This record gives sequence, C-alpha cells and structure tokens, in this order.
Amino acid sequence: MPDNAPDRRAAQKKILSLRKEIARHNRKYYEDARPEISDQDFDALLSELMRLERLYPDLMTEDSPTQRVGGRPLKGFKTVTHGVAMLSLDNTYSAEELQDFDQRIRKTLGQDQVEYFVEEKIDGVSISLVYENGLLILGATRGDGQRGDDVTLNVKTIQAVPLKISSPRGSVNGPLPRRLEIRAEAYLPRRQFEKLNLARIQEGEEPFANPRNACAGSLKQLDPSLAASRKMSLFVHGLADADPPIKGVGSQSAAFAYLKSAGFRTIEHAAVCRGMEAVIREIDLFREKRSALGYDIDGMVVKVNSFEAQRILGSTNKSPRWAIAFKYPAEKAETELLDIEVQVGRTGVLTPVAVLKPVHISGSTVSRASLHNADEIKRLDARIGDIVRVEKSGEVIPKVTEVLKDRRKGRLPEFEFPVRCPVCASPAARSGEEVALRCINLSCPAQLKGRLRHFASRDAMDIEGLGEVWVEQFVDQGLLRDLAGIYELDPQEVRAVRRMGDKSTEKLFQGIQTSKQRTLNRLIMGLGIQDVGERAAFLLAQKFGSLDSLAAAGREDLEGIREIGPVTAQSICDFFGRAENRRELERLKAAGVRFDLVEKIRTSGDFQDKSFVVTGTLAAMERSSAEKWIRQMGGHPSSTVSRKTHFLICGDNPGSKLKKAEEYGIRVLSEEEFLALLRRNGAEI
Repeated sequence: MPDNAPDRRAAQKKILSLRKEIARHNRKYYEDARPEISDQDFDALLSELMRLERLYPDLMTEDSPTQRVGGRPLKGFKTVTHGVAMLSLDNTYSAEELQDFDQRIRKTLGQDQVEYFVEEKIDGVSISLVYENGLLILGATRGDGQRGDDVTLNVKTIQAVPLKISSPRGSVNGPLPRRLEIRAEAYLPRRQFEKLNLARIQEGEEPFANPRNACAGSLKQLDPSLAASRKMSLFVHGLADADPPIKGVGSQSAAFAYLKSAGFRTIEHAAVCRGMEAVIREIDLFREKRSALGYDIDGMVVKVNSFEAQRILGSTNKSPRWAIAFKYPAEKAETELLDIEVQVGRTGVLTPVAVLKPVHISGSTVSRASLHNADEIKRLDARIGDIVRVEKSGEVIPKVTEVLKDRRKGRLPEFEFPVRCPVCASPAARSGEEVALRCINLSCPAQLKGRLRHFASRDAMDIEGLGEVWVEQFVDQGLLRDLAGIYELDPQEVRAVRRMGDKSTEKLFQGIQTSKQRTLNRLIMGLGIQDVGERAAFLLAQKFGSLDSLAAAGREDLEGIREIGPVTAQSICDFFGRAENRRELERLKAAGVRFDLVEKIRTSGDFQDKSFVVTGTLAAMERSSAEKWIRQMGGHPSSTVSRKTHFLICGDNPGSKLKKAEEYGIRVLSEEEFLALLRRNGAEI
C-alpha cells in the first residue's frame, strides 16, 4: 500500500462519491447530450476511481463505472440488442501510456513488434449498421453497449449510408455474406453545423453547442424528414461480424479495403504502423492537420491490426484489450484580453466572461471564454489588455487558464468587479458563504430572461417555439414581464416582432397551449425555486398533489419529506411567501395552466410506502431502472440499508449491504422475486 494511500473508510467514501459523479456526467453526455466537463476531466475522474479500486479490490463492484460502458438507450425508440457488444475504448493522453499499452500487447502475443492500425477518432455518435443479403435492415445507437435504440429510419436519411450493397464483380473475397454487422460514426460536418445553427437562431431556437450534440439530437428525432434536413454524414470504421466470414479479410486494414470496395465511406485518414514508435509519429504528424478538416475529431484510435491477435487479446466487459484511444489534450492558444463582461443569470448570479481577440482553437474561432467568478479573476490577476492563455477541449466552454504577466505592457489597472448589477444597477451581494455575487433585484431584465428561458426549457414546461432569441426580443419590446405573461401574449403583437412570421407565431402559440397540460413536477421545476431540481420537484409533486397545496405547506411539512432538507424547505417557503410570486401563480392558473396534473404513482399494493435498497448487478435491468419501477409502484428507493429498510433486492456479487440486511432481519429478494413482485402488482415488465 503506498504511503499516501487513503485509509479504507476514506477510500470507500471517495469511491461512492466518484461513482455518483461519473454516473451523472454519463447521463449528461450520453442521454442529454449536454456535457458539463471535458473528456480529459472525465477521464481523470475515472482514473482516480480505478486507482482507488486497485488499492481496495474488495470495494470494486460489478456496477462500478469502471466495469461498464456509459449511457443507456434513450426513450422514444424501440430497443434492440446488438449482435456484437459495442464496447467503449480505454483512453490515454500520453506517449508513455501508449508505450505501456504496446508492452502489454507484445508480452501477451509473444512478439517483438506488433503491427497497428491508426485511424481518426471521429467526434460523433457511434452507430451499428446491420445488412442482411445486402440490404440495410438496422441502424442502431450504441446505448449501453449491449442494447441501443433502433434509429434505422433516421440513419437511412444519411446520404453516406448505402441502403444496398453488393460484392464487387470478380472480388477475391467471395460472395457477399448473408449478414454483416458494421461499426460507424455519424457526425455533422462543420459547415452544415454552422448553417443549422444560423437557421435555429433565425427561428428563435437555442443553437446547438457543437456538431456532436447536433448530430445526437438529429438521430433522436421521431420525424425522419427533420433528421434528413440536418444533412448528417457518416464514416465506417469497423467490421463487427460477418456470417459467413469474409474470405481474405483477416485484419483491420483488410476490412477497411473490403468495406470501401463494397461502397462504404471509410475513415479518410488511417495508416498501418509497424511498432509503437511509428504509431506515435503518425499521431504527432496528424496533430497539426486536424484543424483543417471539415469535421471534428478528438483523437486517434490505435488498434492491433490482426484479427487473430485481437481474438487472443480479448476484451474486458468494458473495453477491448487490443485497442486504445489517444486523446489530444485540450488545445491552448495565446491571445489578448480585450474586455471583461459581467453577465447576469436567472438567479441573479454575476458571471464574468472574457472578451478575447479572436483566436483559432480546436477547429473553431474563439472570441469569448469563461472566467468563472470574481475570485478567479483575482487569483489569475487578469487585467484588460493582458495576454492570456485560453484552453478549449471538445464541447466544453473555453476558459482562461493563465495570464502571461511577463508580457504585460505597462501598469494595467486591476479589474474592479462591479458591486452593482450591470443590467439594472441594483446592489449585488453575497448570500451566506457563497462565492458568487447576486443581483438582489428580482425584476432585473437579465434575471427575467433567464427565468423565462428556464421555464420554457425541455426539462420544465417544454414550450416549443419559445427559444432564446424570442425571449430576448419579447422582453426588450415589453411583451413579456414575467412567466405568466407567456400565456397572455397577443398573436397580433407577436406577429409584429421582427422576423416573427405566421409560421413561427403558429408554432409558438401551439407550444404555449400544449404546455398548459404539463405535469406538476415540470411546473414546479419551471418556477425556478432556488435549490429545487428535478428530483425535489418530483417528490414535492407526489407529496402535495397540487401547486396550491405546496404553496400552503409550512417548513415542518416540507422537512418531513424524504430528501428535502432545511435549506430547500426554506427556499420553498421564501418563494411562496412573496406576494408577487403568489399573484403570478394566480395568473398562470387563470390562463389554464394545470396545477394538479400529477405523474401517476400506485397508492396501494406491496410497494406502498416501503423502503427498498438494491445491491449487486441485476441481469434484467440497470439499478436506476429498478429504482424507477419502485417509485412508480409507490415505494421508496434508498442507497443505504438501515433498520427502516423493508426489502433488499439482491443481484449478482452483492456488497456489504447483504450482510447488514441479514443482521437487521430485513427481507432479501432475489432479482427473480423482485420481478415477480412487480408483475403481481400490475407492472407490465
């Protein structure tokens, strides 16, 4: 055990924290397509978790993020099982780790030198293509690696995807296999991404953050014609399975040649390299070329070329042992800090943004970057006119990481963070121990715009047609002064707004009308009550059943709800205690917004008011799905075993929770018993 290793209790606490954080970022990346951190930062979290699990192997569980592929199939499409698992790749950012990878490969294969195949790592969406007798029968997303979404109709709209293939005449590879399973990456070309965002802005919709997000959103469209309008493209990069096997295709390079001859668009930049030194040279050579591409890549993939060698090396349940992804580190550039703008968010937080002399980083022009908060400006000692170092990695917002003080010209004045709101000139103050300064004026136009955007967002009232551009214009022209004003808009006044034609107006008012029937938890979420997120909104909706009942609840009533603490309870009381908020809610009700549409949860049966804990790995579903079923059936999922726990659901490789449950005399259910209990209580599963 290393001298600086944490003790077992501290390690266990850190492991649980890391798993929770990694799971959250997986959801943001794979399901929401809205990542909050860079790939490098995510990999650092995963590496730290792997390090702790190596130090304490008994703390590693089968459901740890280190043992599985991130992401779950998305809702709205039929779920399909992949013929061959779509595993993720281990990542590295250093040549030293590539050498270590090579050493392990050579040792296992007993070879002095290994032939590798190096190819671009397209920053898009992984897709499986299945052909039977030459016809495309399935296009599916990766999902959790074992199961994904059937997005065949949307995949068929991609021009680069052949709907029918045939074996080239006179091919040495023989006739076309009856069944082919192919791996590909769908993406959105940069030029098309720019056109799409321009159109979205003109329609008053929020632009996509980056091409990958745009592609992921396009593949999830239920309307194939809309997916077709996005003009996605695709590169094929692998042959997962062929039945019968293809004659003469025994390597990755041979598979590329075969797929290209069959009509597929294979990854453009790929090379066979003999030995790891040649691989590293190829990676370095391509590093400078990537900015000139018409699409985004975030690294290079290194694969053992021989299929037989791949078979010998095998895979873990997370990733193949014969491949690794080299990720290019976050790109940095030096430029001049022209100004520091302070923006105001929906909760009044004042956030500084660096205005930069435009600089090219990671294939895009960067003119703005994050400075986080006033304390960060002070730490960096950032001053207008300084030369700063800016970093950008993948989808994450660029940030200023360093001030090059040795290049400072003369005595530049220190930046004075405003003590008043830059929008409405009201005083700005800190609340408690918060780092952030907040504008205290609840009527501040900037806060109003933020609240309106939040209220109309997908996770809240989901008002189609009310995008950021229209929110800005409606507030600036005095058409919107609060949330209730959305339902009081006049069609004639809306049509008079610049670029707001009949089609956009019709779409907006249809979206507004539809939003009146959203469930209570969405309405609570949309109100933007401080400290109330999706989970708390769900619990409050289930407990009180209507917004009127919630508004009348006292602090003790709120604190009596599982997972609602004193801080959140006080925030809720403060919100409903303000006369202006109560008046606004009355107007929402008068406009026809439902205050009592609660997501249906069973109120009787074996699950009602019972506490359940899940341990180990379930075969039929993920733990999160099991917990969702428990909630829908009226039970309470928990992460810890206590004397108040009613049932422990036990999967494979259970941890210490099983022992604790046995000590407390808690009833233990096998997975089969849990599924039977669900069905007995009316669940269609």
